[in-house]
Amino acid sequence: MSAVLAVLAVAGLTLAGCAAPAPEAAGPAPADEILARYDLAGLDVGEVIERLDAMPIEDRPTDLLASVQPDSLVLRDDTGRETRMPLPADEVYISVAPFREQTHECHFHSLTTCVGELADTELRVILTGDDGEVLIDETRRTYDNGFAGLWVPRGVSATLTIEHAGRTGSAPISTTSPDDPTCITNLQLV
Repeated sequence: MSAVLAVLAVAGLTLAGCAAPAPEAAGPAPADEILARYDLAGLDVGEVIERLDAMPIEDRPTDLLASVQPDSLVLRDDTGRETRMPLPADEVYISVAPFREQTHECHFHSLTTCVGELADTELRVILTGDDGEVLIDETRRTYDNGFAGLWVPRGVSATLTIEHAGRTGSAPISTTSPDDPTCITNLQLV
């Protein structure tokens, strides 16, 4: 049974298109141990996500894989210890890397390894639900990694539109399933 769980855990992290290869699982670890090792102790899941996503690339821990999935943040260190921190019941964290010319495939956003094309860039972000309700309409700046993080209501299907320097791009997003992507890298600005 534990071998099956280890295989499933590795398979889940492998879906994170930007992720480094996962080491052999050494078993679950208390969140506090992993958080303390990376100076994240005392932070809630939202604060951990935002701190790691906004961290300058050169300061990111190279021995930590932090994968945002629709239901939890999965943290795995270089020894294979893993822990999950549940996301809020009413929100999902989606990170978007709009691009002009270069992108990469990704499904679950890796806070420590994903890098997009447009670092430290101001964008207009508009998220419109399929019912026409505007959920987000604001100016954001991408982090050093080229991503902008969005907390999106759970249970919606919507269109994400990004505007920058006279260019626009749109992509569908969904927060209705535990398999929905949290890493949007297919939004090209044209």
